[in-house]
Amino acid sequence: MKEVTVEDQKVLLVRTKGQYSAVGSRCSHYNAPLIKGTLVGERVRCPFHGACFNVRTGDIEEYPGLDSLPTYKVNVKDGNVYVSINKKSMKLTKRVREMCTVQPDVKHTILLVGGGPASLVCAETLRQNCYQGRIVIITKDSLPPFDKPKLSKAMNVESSNILLRQDDFYQQYGIEMWIGKEVVSVNPTKKSVMMSNGSSVLYDQLLISTGCRARSLSCPGSDLKGVHLLQCYDDAKEIHASSVGKRAVVIGASFIGMEAASYLSDKAASVALVGPTEFPFEKSLGPEIGKMTKKMLEEANVKFFMNNKVKEIRGENGKVKEVVLNDGTVLEADVVIAGIGVVPNTDFLAGSDVAVDSRKAVIVDKFMRTNVPDIFSAGDVTSFPLTIRRDQSVNIAHWQMAHAHGRVAALNMLNKPTTIESIPFFWSVLGGKSIRYAGYGEGYTEIIFKGKVEERKFLAFYIKDEVVVAASSLMFDPAVAHVAELMAKGTVITKAQAQSEDLSWLQM
Repeated sequence: MKEVTVEDQKVLLVRTKGQYSAVGSRCSHYNAPLIKGTLVGERVRCPFHGACFNVRTGDIEEYPGLDSLPTYKVNVKDGNVYVSINKKSMKLTKRVREMCTVQPDVKHTILLVGGGPASLVCAETLRQNCYQGRIVIITKDSLPPFDKPKLSKAMNVESSNILLRQDDFYQQYGIEMWIGKEVVSVNPTKKSVMMSNGSSVLYDQLLISTGCRARSLSCPGSDLKGVHLLQCYDDAKEIHASSVGKRAVVIGASFIGMEAASYLSDKAASVALVGPTEFPFEKSLGPEIGKMTKKMLEEANVKFFMNNKVKEIRGENGKVKEVVLNDGTVLEADVVIAGIGVVPNTDFLAGSDVAVDSRKAVIVDKFMRTNVPDIFSAGDVTSFPLTIRRDQSVNIAHWQMAHAHGRVAALNMLNKPTTIESIPFFWSVLGGKSIRYAGYGEGYTEIIFKGKVEERKFLAFYIKDEVVVAASSLMFDPAVAHVAELMAKGTVITKAQAQSEDLSWLQM
């Protein structure tokens, strides 16, 4: 790969199998430079968040993000390579794939319940594959699909800046967007859903992509004014507004809690974080990385109260005043933010015969099909078979995975048999630095480190049964992207490779 400039436009020039191709140089998700990513075969993977693009067609093949890359004409003459760009498309950095729109005489309806990326990618994939029936997205949210991971990282963002698509997009491609509407039950026999206003809607095929909701606190005082969950755009705005210059207590030391504490660290008068383990992220990333992230936030004046739980929240005149911990510590508080896990939104499926697991997640097969004909499910609400874990059924609430589920569901709705093969990939931002993670590390027995965690530059390999099952990193790009791409190709990375001084197999 080489980044070249045509007039003012940067282009990614690639040679694979002796052939040249040229595509846009920036990832369509957050504009990361793809030259810093990893090229395996005919696709390049973004170094930051794991999106993949075919270097011949420019098409997006793995997520996050919705758009593909522009492609450019390449000629080889007298040993020189020439890239030419049409002046009209000079400034385009991404490309919407060709889509059809609705045809009123096609009597077929696909309902997509839930307003996240699974529904949106499903809708777009249907239109990209010439589905001309009716598509309806139904969401409880006050906004059409938006960039939800931003909420815990930038709570004061304007809604117009986080919308995944603008209103005219939905109109152009005949995608009906029902905002602020709630489905309360499903009747597979009648192929209908009941809305909260008492009306019913008929479907031919249905996608359940209702995601998860934040788990509520169960301690005394959890209903006081000033106690918040971070679920939607309005929650983020309210937490920001009520925390500026005030005393904030964050409950929960995983990703939402840590990102919220990091965001508020230079805005609130004080930030205290309460967690049940010795270090943040202890189960997911391991104690060493947890200890480092704790130190990062302590340097930003976040005070930690670990190995602790909340006993009660006390108030005055109905408003939060202090948080009492199990060990008797009393924390003064004007605002409390709870990030203590999530619950799948499946209550409305009661009586529908759609199977759920013990956590209430919808059970699907590798084609995203539920046990009920013509009902599919995608995203955080599902329990699905993970290829890299020999089809173990897992519930993975990753933004990237929800996109992939939506695509696979759409193709199978159209009788184009496609299985879910994506490699889990996520990231977290703390104090302006990004931790990246790929794979599925649950049940790991050992962590092998490259670099130094305490110096905040490292690559960590998570080992189970003598193989690498996941990797995380900080300031070590594009290592995790490459691990993800090797896993996607079915390559087994051994413990011996992870231990080796020679990491040339990572092609960094």
